[in-house]
Amino acid sequence: MINNSMRSIFTIAACLLFAACGNNGKQPEAAAQGTVQDTVAVFILQPDTARKTVELPAELLPYEQAALYAKVQGFVRVMKADLGDRVKKGQTLAVIEAPEIDSRFAESAAALQSAKAKWASSRDNFERLYRASQAKTPGIVAPVDLERSRQQMLADSATYEAANKQSQAYKAVSGYLYITAPFDGIITARNADPGALVGTNAMLLTIQNNRMLRLRAAVPEIYVNTAAALEEIAFRVDAYPTQSFRAVLSRRSGAIDPTTRTELWEFKVDNSQQLLKAGAFAYVKIGMVRQGTSFVIPPSAIATSQERKFVISVRDGKAQWLDVRQGMTTDRGIEVFGELRAGDTLLIKATDERKPGTTAFWKL
Repeated sequence: MINNSMRSIFTIAACLLFAACGNNGKQPEAAAQGTVQDTVAVFILQPDTARKTVELPAELLPYEQAALYAKVQGFVRVMKADLGDRVKKGQTLAVIEAPEIDSRFAESAAALQSAKAKWASSRDNFERLYRASQAKTPGIVAPVDLERSRQQMLADSATYEAANKQSQAYKAVSGYLYITAPFDGIITARNADPGALVGTNAMLLTIQNNRMLRLRAAVPEIYVNTAAALEEIAFRVDAYPTQSFRAVLSRRSGAIDPTTRTELWEFKVDNSQQLLKAGAFAYVKIGMVRQGTSFVIPPSAIATSQERKFVISVRDGKAQWLDVRQGMTTDRGIEVFGELRAGDTLLIKATDERKPGTTAFWKL
């Protein structure tokens, strides 16, 4: 019985070995019959207009701002404005007390009166001698006396003019004792109190005009030529998370900052309701539109290697690499530039494994 069982096992093993040998002989033929042609998805390139809305950080600045310093050294007599006060242009904000300046102004005023009186006297003397010299009786006034009186009159006139200029200068200096508002605005800083000694390097007050604000945003270089017709934009601030504000483009710097590779754009913001604060951060939404037509393709259609960035085009049934440069990244794809033509057939998924000159079954 055992012999029959062993005989059966050997018989089955021999059959399996023969079958295996038979299959090995037929495997290349089956593999050859099972070969499938490579199928690659492609699309037809169409011209498009690249559009994108970007949100950029920005900063709100006062339309006008000035730090008010004491122009002369002295003591603060009185402060007529405080933090948060709204002031008008020309309003007196502080008064400086400097006795030496007052005394110099008084001296200059007295010197001016003395020079004026001396000039008036010499002028009268010259006029009398001149009228006498014009009389019919000759020899009444010697020519040398007439010339001497004339020169004295001119010298006194020059002295009077110098005294007048000096008096005006001291008057202007005495005016420095009064700190006035250069424009309508709000006091945002106060750094002195009555009795404090101040000089030319001491800032007393800071004033801002915030009824109109400047909104400044640094626009990346890639976008600076994509909003030529831009006039009005929307922006938001953290203080009012549910509100949107409007601003109007007023000016552009016209140059690229070499450090940040951006161009500074400035917008005007009407802040007559005083909702916005100068110095706050904002976020602006700018609609970018490429001037003219361009090509927008899926991101997968762009292949990148260590040497180049390219797309794969199908021309005459064969793959061909075309170098491209990227532009804006939009919701529909990436804007590209290069030797591309409308109607070109491009691979949807480009890879450097697809070598130039290879063929495949191109499927739209």
